[in-house]
Amino acid sequence: MNRVLIINTHHPYPSSGGALNAALTDLARAHLESKGYELRVTKVVDGYNAREEADKHVWADVVIVQGPVNWMSFPWSYKKYQDEVYGALGGILYDGDGRHREDPSLHYGSGGKALGKKYMLSLTYNAPREAFDDAEQFLLRGKGVDDMFLPSHAAFRFMGMEPLETFVCYDVIKNPDIENDFARYREHLDRLFD
Repeated sequence: MNRVLIINTHHPYPSSGGALNAALTDLARAHLESKGYELRVTKVVDGYNAREEADKHVWADVVIVQGPVNWMSFPWSYKKYQDEVYGALGGILYDGDGRHREDPSLHYGSGGKALGKKYMLSLTYNAPREAFDDAEQFLLRGKGVDDMFLPSHAAFRFMGMEPLETFVCYDVIKNPDIENDFARYREHLDRLFD
């Protein structure tokens, strides 16, 4: 895992200019470069070339997706990025959907060719930590962060990539603890990237 691609998915939002996600992107870049990793960074909102982004995914051993959670998911501009870039990876990081004509009901999503590659989600939430993994909580009724991000995990699994532990900054608007979040992120990166 020597080559890391970081994708900053922040899209301007009325209550957020993207400073936190930019800072987390910069922190990860500097921290991993200091450990000897090669880094490439994409900021989706600045525009991109789908073919060049596909090439970055082929180059990378690990993809870190850094983003805010807007309405229970990444911003729409990252979904557009996925449609364009991951579509361009067909035949490279995945070979169809993995099914065979003999029994097309089996093994959907098993055509990934990106074996050995990994990915990590790094998320910023307005929600407090207590909103997750607690059946008594109103919205998620016991579901966790990774449950909410099943579509993102499935997209990477479709390509054959394996997850690294998700990192989350909670309650970043109403009750921020940013310095502690930065310290936790450094520890998280140290644990995953030795």
